[in-house]
Amino acid sequence: MKRMILAAPGGLERLRLTEVPEPAAPAPHEIRVRVAASSLNFHDFGVVSGARALRDGLVPLSDGAGVVDAVGSQVEEFAVGDAVVSTFFPLWADGTPTHGDFSTVPGDGVDGYACEVVVRPASWFTRAPAGWSSLEAATLTTAALTAWRALVGDGGLCAGQTVLTLGSGGVSVFALQFAKAMGARVIVTSSSDEKLARLRQLGADATINYEREPNWSREVMALTEGRGVDQVIELGGAGTLPESIASLRVGGLISLIGTVAGVAGEIPTAMLMRKQGRIGGLIVGSRRQQQQMVRALEVTGIRPVIDRSFALADLADAFRYESERRHLGKIGVRIAE
Repeated sequence: MKRMILAAPGGLERLRLTEVPEPAAPAPHEIRVRVAASSLNFHDFGVVSGARALRDGLVPLSDGAGVVDAVGSQVEEFAVGDAVVSTFFPLWADGTPTHGDFSTVPGDGVDGYACEVVVRPASWFTRAPAGWSSLEAATLTTAALTAWRALVGDGGLCAGQTVLTLGSGGVSVFALQFAKAMGARVIVTSSSDEKLARLRQLGADATINYEREPNWSREVMALTEGRGVDQVIELGGAGTLPESIASLRVGGLISLIGTVAGVAGEIPTAMLMRKQGRIGGLIVGSRRQQQQMVRALEVTGIRPVIDRSFALADLADAFRYESERRHLGKIGVRIAE
């Protein structure tokens, strides 16, 4: 089978496509999955670029979707032929967060899904949404679940609320789709008028070009008649957090997810206290939350926005495209052509 590996200390030039024997039959609690697709996340880019420590020969990519082709003798949840999708924290089944690092995350602490066949515990997967292609399902593990947990699991989103989401990547687009499906109003920021036009086509109620409006919280407050938004999907980090706090309603929630605009900076704590706002950091979600999200996707009919897909052999080019930040939504990787 084909498998992409990454030599330490990382770097796109250190990605190598190799041929290795297929894994053996699954143990009693395991399943064997023929992986058909993956998708890229900025966490994956951090791994392959060498920004994170890694072991030599790591198989990258945290997202994986495919079809079960063998089951262990004690597996009851899945059968041969089932379409499945991987989980980000394989050992976090339910409840409050249990992991504060990436030691168990596929494509980081353990081998990921840049390979054609894997044998893993059955609990490392959930069912994929009915009728979805593997390329579509592979967008769910990281980006979709992050947006779902922020809005629904932690945020308790209700119809009639207003959500502000930053940017046009996978998490932002899924947040837009989830919020609109649940009856919320959505405001989106981007530096690209072309992307903002596309986001309005996807349902955004209002858009702001943050390059033309560097103090974009003023526009947010005007759009909400001075009230502010109920939730902010904060992907910029310290560099955008002051504007997000200024955009928040009294008692609102900021879900801190990314660090695109910086990992350190001044935070207007007095303003945050006046707003009585909450800031919650989060990384993806639990297996139970993924199962709940899959059911919601089937009911609402939401489908992922995939900007472009690349073959596994062209994984380095896929990461280069991601690093240019020209995409809207997700970038797919075709494992099985």
